[in-house]
Amino acid sequence: MVFFVFAFLLGAVIGSFLNVCIYRIPAGVSIVSPASRCPNCGAEIRWYQNVPILSWLGLGGRCARCKVSISIRYPLVETLTGLLFIVVLYRFGLSSATPVYFLFASALVVITFIDLDHQIIPDVISLPGIIVGFLCSFAVPWLSWSDSLLGILLGGGSLWLVAVVYELLTKKEGMGGGDIKLLAMLGAFLGWKAILPIIFISSLVGSLVGVPLILVKKADSKLAIPFGPFLALGALIYLFWGPQLISWYLSFY
Repeated sequence: MVFFVFAFLLGAVIGSFLNVCIYRIPAGVSIVSPASRCPNCGAEIRWYQNVPILSWLGLGGRCARCKVSISIRYPLVETLTGLLFIVVLYRFGLSSATPVYFLFASALVVITFIDLDHQIIPDVISLPGIIVGFLCSFAVPWLSWSDSLLGILLGGGSLWLVAVVYELLTKKEGMGGGDIKLLAMLGAFLGWKAILPIIFISSLVGSLVGVPLILVKKADSKLAIPFGPFLALGALIYLFWGPQLISWYLSFY
């Protein structure tokens, strides 16, 4: 229990930093400096006003100076990251893979919220993530470097092929390059065997969300829906329950 509590606290602290990344990376601003400030009045946020989750609750979700409302997303991201860290620790225990997947989950949180806000997946995360994922394969006992390398090629190549075929058939771009690089990064961290389950899960969930959204908004099939969050969700589902889901699926045959 002590380790789980520590994992949540560590995740919440990391989540606070991820909020900075989510806000600043699309704007092209340094994630290191200046110190965190209120986006409305510019007042610097003191350390005791920046304690994950608790500070937001203590301030009533408002800036200490100008009293403007602070988005609930900040404590939600911190809580989400803390919970993901707990699940990673529960799934992999005190192994060399645990810090690898702490890093992996953190990257997916940033990618998800940036893609939701701006419909972009920053190369500054996905491209280094491919390299880091490959290097981390040496720290994960059940993932060989060759599986990671094949994951990169299959992950990036499969979506690239889908994008090319779609564009040839419709004369329009249907999938951004960010999704292609993201799936290559997922392949680097999880190996080539994860690619098809991730595509299946993300496409299924994307359809379940996208079709009702199109109907509610009375839009056509050309409504732009970011695919990155669904890829991230599919990757996490595979990371935590992949073997069990595959065994369950094959049991029908």
